[in-house]
Amino acid sequence: MTIKNRAIFFDRDGVINDVIDRGEDCFVKGKKVRFTAPWLYDEFHLKDGVHEALKKMKDLGFLLILATNQPDIKYGRMTKQEHERIMSDIRKLPFDAVYVCEHRRDDGCGCKKPKPGMFLQAIKKQNIDCKESYAIGDRSPDLEPAKELGCKTILIESEQGKGVDADYKVLNLQEAVEIIKKII
Repeated sequence: MTIKNRAIFFDRDGVINDVIDRGEDCFVKGKKVRFTAPWLYDEFHLKDGVHEALKKMKDLGFLLILATNQPDIKYGRMTKQEHERIMSDIRKLPFDAVYVCEHRRDDGCGCKKPKPGMFLQAIKKQNIDCKESYAIGDRSPDLEPAKELGCKTILIESEQGKGVDADYKVLNLQEAVEIIKKII
């Protein structure tokens, strides 16, 4: 019998990098959105301590999987070049796999969170045991696929995540490391 891997699934914006506060008057395709992903490379800033936290999680024996919705190219909010510059920096982090859904809300795909498509791809390809795995996000759609699949959930508390149910709530990835160390 093959031994399955433990993994940590990460959202990108709000977990790995800062979100951008666009104010009260920002709309994308008719939907009011105050906080967004960076649309320009100059807006992209990794959160403090990301490198160290990811290294510690990897040292604990977890695969690190990024699963992120990035529809802003299709919405016309960013260029492909800006997206690639940002993702080039993301690929320098110690992720074992990176899954990106570029679909819009109304595209009906199975990979855009809260649907579990990106998680299911990773589980199959990386032989992941969901019961021994975690998902870290800052909003409900980041954690819903994990809950559906049996992963433990960790919410990075934020303005956009108020009222979201999770197994654990933390302020940053360093606190998430400490939670995981206590559990395993």
